Amino acid sequence: MVKGNAIVYGNNVDTDVIIPARYLSSSDPKELALHCMEDLDANFSQKVRKGDIIVAGKNFGCGSSREHAPIAIKASGISCIIAENFARIFYRNAINIGLPIMECEEATKDIEEGNQIEVDFNRGIIRNITKDKSYTAQPFPDFMMEIIKAGGLINYIVKGVSEC
Repeated sequence: MVKGNAIVYGNNVDTDVIIPARYLSSSDPKELALHCMEDLDANFSQKVRKGDIIVAGKNFGCGSSREHAPIAIKASGISCIIAENFARIFYRNAINIGLPIMECEEATKDIEEGNQIEVDFNRGIIRNITKDKSYTAQPFPDFMMEIIKAGGLINYIVKGVSEC
């Protein structure tokens, strides 16, 4: 379960605005976080707080398949992304690094900037504390929840190998 303030964006937030190509020479998550969203929201790195939740419309993470995009978002302190839907490669890249993302059209249309949000991944419940409303998303399958809990696919695999 995570809890944080909503940072709201619209439709078609592509990987080029999540982390501009001019910063792709770095693979340092902290460096990437400094430039996360800067071409879409110049104040993002100053306003984001650990635990905050991005809420967006359709097709979040479209564009190129750069793995840097979810890494930059996670390193910035974002605990979850809620969108109407995600570009498939972004969805997979996010899960692979342990960044939880949920699809819920109803929530994306109702949540406003600064609303306090709580997300229960196991039950798929998104609660807007500010508006005292709840929305239902598809909970993660057990294997995906284990990947997220492990902090990503590599950690999940290492954990599995060490248990053998």
